[in-house]
Amino acid sequence: MTRARNMPPPIEEEWPAVCLVRPQMGENIGAVARVLLNFGLKSLRLVSPRDRWPNPKAEVVAVGADVVLKNAKVEWTLEDALSDATLVIAATARPRGLEKPVWSARETALNIRAALAQGERPVVMFGPEAAGMETEEIARADAILTLPVNPGFASLNLANAVAVFAFAYAEARQATELPSWFQSDSPPATQEELENLFLHLEQELEHGRFFHPMDKAPLMKRNLRSIFLRARLTQQEAQTMRGVIKALTIGRGGRKKDDPQD
Repeated sequence: MTRARNMPPPIEEEWPAVCLVRPQMGENIGAVARVLLNFGLKSLRLVSPRDRWPNPKAEVVAVGADVVLKNAKVEWTLEDALSDATLVIAATARPRGLEKPVWSARETALNIRAALAQGERPVVMFGPEAAGMETEEIARADAILTLPVNPGFASLNLANAVAVFAFAYAEARQATELPSWFQSDSPPATQEELENLFLHLEQELEHGRFFHPMDKAPLMKRNLRSIFLRARLTQQEAQTMRGVIKALTIGRGGRKKDDPQD
């Protein structure tokens, strides 16, 4: 199909990326790919898709959104899929008691535009069709995207949910004023760098028998992570915190320099 001379150039933005966590149906993946390209987005990430990939059903439903499907990043863990992200937003109808900002689709879109202006790499996560994301997956996010759906019938088709966000994001391209956003001379910490910090801290706290009783350990770890996520650490700050943890454990009666790391 040829384009008319007066048509504006196509939009294919690399960021934000959309991440589908454990998607079940190839048709839904294809519909998501199509709607992303409809609104000028092309980065799709898939975490442990149920059916084989590449998926012929996804290709049929995508109807020409080949650039999205062919470049989709497929990972088997959420940790790997988010490793390069500096801002993660989880789409869910249920905040589940997590202490995180809750944004509408428009707020999310404007905040993402502001974050992009500061060089961030945002990823928006959507859960599987049957039950949505698990609490531990949502806990990785910096904020929650929620839609004003009917509480009596809140289950929204996966592609429709992505379409609402993508539409709001396309609208935000026209915004002349953006929200104030986190600014620093140091780049924001990536999810991989934050995960390394969390694991380092948790390892040393386990060594010091901090997590007691053990059946409370998952909740205690989640609460600790929430503190650091709300702080929006930079790369330098994450490195400094790891240095602090090391100094405390080695220099104040903890591990010796030659002790093995559990």
